[in-house]
Amino acid sequence: MPDFDELIPAKPGPDKADEAVTGRPPISFSLRAHPSFAAYLTGEAASLLGTSAHAVALPALAVLVLHANPGQIATLAVLSQAPAFVLALPAGAYVDQHPKRPVLIGSDLVAAAAVAAIPLTALGGMLSFPVLYAVALIVGSATVLHLAVAIAVVPELVPAPLLHEANSRVGSAFSLADTLGAYAGAGVVAALGAVHAFWLDALSYALSAWCATRIRLEHRARPAQERERLGSAMWTGLVFVAHTPVVRPLVPSLSLTGVGATLIEVYRAYYLLTVLDAGALGLGIVTGVCGIGGVIGALKAPRLAGRFGPGPVMLAAFGLYPVLGVPLLLARPGPGWLAVLALTGAVQMAAATCAGTTQRSVRQQLTPAKLQGRAQQTSTWLVSGTRPFASAGAGVLAGAFSVPTAMWTGTAILCLPPLLLLVSRVGRLTAMPLAVVSPIQEAA
Repeated sequence: MPDFDELIPAKPGPDKADEAVTGRPPISFSLRAHPSFAAYLTGEAASLLGTSAHAVALPALAVLVLHANPGQIATLAVLSQAPAFVLALPAGAYVDQHPKRPVLIGSDLVAAAAVAAIPLTALGGMLSFPVLYAVALIVGSATVLHLAVAIAVVPELVPAPLLHEANSRVGSAFSLADTLGAYAGAGVVAALGAVHAFWLDALSYALSAWCATRIRLEHRARPAQERERLGSAMWTGLVFVAHTPVVRPLVPSLSLTGVGATLIEVYRAYYLLTVLDAGALGLGIVTGVCGIGGVIGALKAPRLAGRFGPGPVMLAAFGLYPVLGVPLLLARPGPGWLAVLALTGAVQMAAATCAGTTQRSVRQQLTPAKLQGRAQQTSTWLVSGTRPFASAGAGVLAGAFSVPTAMWTGTAILCLPPLLLLVSRVGRLTAMPLAVVSPIQEAA
């Protein structure tokens, strides 16, 4: 493996940087010029819009309709997150060697059927926590398979010089969909009840599946005789991440961020609905404003990384994240505090999407096309795979002490990632690493 310094080029201007990576003149970004990327972006944003409505409706349904206790809330979180620990690595190995589009379509259709079960069982008078648990497990599994393709496929849809800009568009579209979905979910819950919001979720998955049929991919699946065995393919992905100097320091930082954020997020909606008495509308407003911050952070990420360097941008974003979460734990009921939480949450989400967009682009630039799925899913396994254990830990802490104790513990853990990045060499990354050959070039 090359030394870290060999992966950090001098800081050329944008035109020269594009030519250095591709050997061709710079390319301007246009959705019209990349129709498959536009179809992908539309479908994924539609899916997330429904998921965000789901994120508002599910805690409202569990707390306000089924009268959930903290243990049941933690169980829902564990079941939705457990598939990442079990399926992330096999999913990455699979999608690197098989056609990707059928996975996108199939996972969306399975998720649509699963979430539709909630309003259907409610119509039959059979809605219960076992139904919610089953839906959480099925949708969680479908999401792991879907994301294995949805993130790894971006380098196949745009040329390498446009990768960070494409990821910026993805991040901003997702944050906008998150905001609109939260508002839509809050509106449906307030007007029609929590159960009916799941029809919106099912419709969004169906639309995402249709959009996936419009995607055309340049990179072909490997012939059956050339495919690695599943175990060997998974090991290759782990080795690649462990031996890539730029990627390796990010993994423990992202893993700790996943643990800390999960300890907070398990009870965030519950805390807003019960302790702060925000109601479904207040929850939707706070969640929606946070999404607007995510749009801004994702859009600004390429410009900030170009000006200050990817390393300093990630370091600053990881550092801001825990600080901006403290007001939630100090808040009291009332509209003034909700306004404060909306504002700090928006800046926190801007930091999160800025860091996420930047680290993903760095990793994708350095990953060969044949390893994109495995590199992504190795990271997912090490980050999201810790979340079910963190959710279970949140339940234990809440049961033994209190919900705020679990959330303060998560905040303390979130202070560790910026310290790790500070002592690692990631902070020296003052420009985007040189890209490997992109799938588009490989196909040509």
